Amino acid sequence: MKTKVLAAAPWERVDALDWGGFAAELDEHGFAVTEPILGAAECAELAALFDDGRFRSTVEMARHRFGDGRYRYFDHPLPTPIGELRAALYAHLAPIANQWAERLGEEERYPASHEELLERCAAAGQERPTPLILRYGEGDWNALHQDLYGEVFFPFQVLTILSRPGVDFEGGEFVLLEQRPRAQSRAHVLSPAQGAFVIFPTHHRPGAGRRGWHRAGMRHGVSTLTRGSRTALGIIFHDAT
Repeated sequence: MKTKVLAAAPWERVDALDWGGFAAELDEHGFAVTEPILGAAECAELAALFDDGRFRSTVEMARHRFGDGRYRYFDHPLPTPIGELRAALYAHLAPIANQWAERLGEEERYPASHEELLERCAAAGQERPTPLILRYGEGDWNALHQDLYGEVFFPFQVLTILSRPGVDFEGGEFVLLEQRPRAQSRAHVLSPAQGAFVIFPTHHRPGAGRRGWHRAGMRHGVSTLTRGSRTALGIIFHDAT
């Protein structure tokens, strides 16, 4: 068996992914899961930032009835690999976002570069960075929610698990809930590999119906951790007020 050689930088690995295939998966399922983009050592380095990184705020979930656990928003300047991943992922997701907006008859169109999106955020008073690192212990969980931080938001976000599922923790599955019009909600429960990225909608997705496209609301959360410790990295592309 040949050992896969990773490209020199994470953003190069992002560029090498099958984005046509991901677009089809997003259309069909509302989410897509990549192969591992980050190696074990890279995941460990990013996970260590939970204790040693530079943050603009820390949120204790129980205090706000968001669940149990803690997450921390990175401050400027973002750690280099996170900033590079954010820009690289955005460049491939922007065309899909524009296709979704067109299907739903929305006027919003998203610029080709992430820098231009951040300029749009700044013009709306949204200048605080939103990439975050989350840590859960045994019994912790995250309530279903949407990450909307102002008038401007990008319709996709991504998440990667920095810990080792089944080794460092058990439980703590990533949960997506799709609220279908005139039908009961549908749940997706995902257990991505360490360093793989889940791509999912921030707010809603287009669903195909008999009368054309309709909006299906999407929320996400984390099921209860039954053992160990789970650290994850979330990359949200729009900034916050």
